[in-house]
Amino acid sequence: MNALDTLPVVVVGAGPTGLAAAAHLYERGLPFVVLEACDTPGAAVRQWGHVRVFSPWRYNVDPAARRLLDEAGWVAPDPQALPSGAELVGDYLQPLAELPQLKPHVRYGARVGAISRLGLDRLRSAGRDSTPFLVRLTDGTEVLARAVIDASGTWDTPNVLGASGLPARGEADVAAYLEHALPDVLGADRDRFAGRHTLVVGAGHSAANTLLSLAELAAAAPGTEVTWAIRTTSPARTYGGGDADALPARGALGSRLREHVDAGRIRLLTGFSVHALTPAAGRVVVVVRHTDGGEESVTVDRVVAATGFRPDHSIASELRLDLDPVMGATRALAPLIDPNEHSCGTVPPHGVDELTHPERGYYAVGMKSYGRAPTFLMATGYEQVRSVVAALAGDWAAARDVQLDLPETGVCTSDAAASTGDGCCGPAATTEPVGRGLATGLTGGLLSLVAVDAAGQAGGCCAG
Repeated sequence: MNALDTLPVVVVGAGPTGLAAAAHLYERGLPFVVLEACDTPGAAVRQWGHVRVFSPWRYNVDPAARRLLDEAGWVAPDPQALPSGAELVGDYLQPLAELPQLKPHVRYGARVGAISRLGLDRLRSAGRDSTPFLVRLTDGTEVLARAVIDASGTWDTPNVLGASGLPARGEADVAAYLEHALPDVLGADRDRFAGRHTLVVGAGHSAANTLLSLAELAAAAPGTEVTWAIRTTSPARTYGGGDADALPARGALGSRLREHVDAGRIRLLTGFSVHALTPAAGRVVVVVRHTDGGEESVTVDRVVAATGFRPDHSIASELRLDLDPVMGATRALAPLIDPNEHSCGTVPPHGVDELTHPERGYYAVGMKSYGRAPTFLMATGYEQVRSVVAALAGDWAAARDVQLDLPETGVCTSDAAASTGDGCCGPAATTEPVGRGLATGLTGGLLSLVAVDAAGQAGGCCAG
């Protein structure tokens, strides 16, 4: 037996993808430890717990996790119901993490600070593949591992407001006025928005969620104003397919947003990029540049940055990573997830081959594996870890047999504001079309599909 085989596989993050990896490792009989930076499983998901996802439960539960839960007598939710983030945690992730097969192997408050090879920096090659990984926590604790599955997500590293990929001028100076994506406008965060003017920047579904909540708040709280700014010249992609959408909740979201804009309840600014932000008498002045080169300023009370996320690979800086220069994903995966070519539902199934780096045994999975692409779905992450764990177990036939069922217009998150059964919080249609993913690899005919804008929020901070 190889000496590495006696060491655990380290999983970074106890979010949906990380816990799915743990379930697969348990089923394969491989020793493992899950290192979670926060104090609970699904910590990032909890932060958008008030948001309801578009995809019903049947897409959001990992098969290996389901098998373990079923053995413990788990009462599964309605497979067609749309869960909120809080329900994903309370009804799925928390019970999963509490299972006796997983609980002893999950360490909370264990933030990973760096990953390397024991006694080797990135330059040293001799004996590298047979040398254990050294995982160092921020408290100085060190863990040796045979492999590392990094499911730490991207929730802690949102994109900046500036249109050039750099912070807008003064962005750091107005941090007190800035909001992370998906604030709880109608709940815990209501007082920060009621009776105030909020600017929402972004064209994805997290922006749409926030805008709809702000419009509802405006109807109840006099003086509440809402402005929406997007870089493109048209909001058509955010509005989506309406009644023709394969997932009714997403179609309803876009239709409701369009109604608010058309009625003037939400002011829409197109061709808009944030140039500078300046605090002024308890408010913030946002200077914007338009595509024609002109500038104007908007004075608001709050700015919601719904501009997406980016990965932080700094903990793996001593590992040999092969990252696409555009996406920040592996070079093999990048063209398959490019948001210029794919929506969430047209990303093909992919596994260990597309996730492999020159550093043998290290895999970034889940939202982090997608780099800056917003086309991630939890179901995709589950198939990733199934493939990776099969490869670690030496079952390469299973590792390369990657398959995935997704809605044809795959999506990420929606809102729970509607009160009727056919609104955003109603169940998805039972007759929705489902497509089986295409074959993986560049030969799978995957690069000519229509671009659709989407923004996913699953995984992250202390999740993945």
